[in-house]
Amino acid sequence: MTAAVTAMITAVVGVLGTLFAPVLSQRLTDRRRAEEAAVAAQERRLAERREAYTAMNRSSRQFHTLLKDALHRLRDGVFGEPDRDHLEEVRREYRDRYAEAQMIVPERILEASRSVNEVLAGGDAAVKRLDRGLAREGENPDTALLALKEAEPRLSAMRRLMREDLGVAD
Repeated sequence: MTAAVTAMITAVVGVLGTLFAPVLSQRLTDRRRAEEAAVAAQERRLAERREAYTAMNRSSRQFHTLLKDALHRLRDGVFGEPDRDHLEEVRREYRDRYAEAQMIVPERILEASRSVNEVLAGGDAAVKRLDRGLAREGENPDTALLALKEAEPRLSAMRRLMREDLGVAD
């Protein structure tokens, strides 16, 4: 090759390099931004799930505790209107947290929550029947408390699944 051809090739490569450098730089910047946005979206989803799990766990446990308290109060004959109102408020909070979680948590967590809900709903129904004097045959606060104990292992199983899903290792 002659010096003129070499100079021309060098000039063309230099011009092309100058023209394509901003394009290449922009593509690399766009790719980095897309990766950062994907990581941020994943972190947001994890934070949303963590919040939903925390709210669902707290409201489930609070509802469970208040149902036990209501049954003790019914047994002792001191269950009154403020207790009914408080229990209803906590039941609504529990229902709302479950409804929110349905949109963002995996099905296996919802299945565990449904298992807990089975027992809590049964306990809530028993409290209402006992409070209204409409107890089923053999139903009393002590038998209802015994049935409500079934929620404890289910609550623990639900919490364990939530922690696993969040990547919390024991």
